[in-house]
Amino acid sequence: MHFTEEQIAQFGLTFGVGAFMLYMVFIIFQLARESKAGRFGTFVLFLTLGFGLLGFAAKGLIKYFLRGVGE
Repeated sequence: MHFTEEQIAQFGLTFGVGAFMLYMVFIIFQLARESKAGRFGTFVLFLTLGFGLLGFAAKGLIKYFLRGVGE
């Protein structure tokens, strides 16, 4: 079974970036726990540091929906 470069890239973008994003959430959680941030501090950490992750995911959804509208 041979994979094309496009298939490997799509797999990496789908699962690799998804796994990296989950790892980033784990890092934010560890940072909040080790700094004893409390509930509000944890919320602020996830809001600020997780905002970039949310933007990246939103970009993918926007591209998906716009691709369907244009065709």
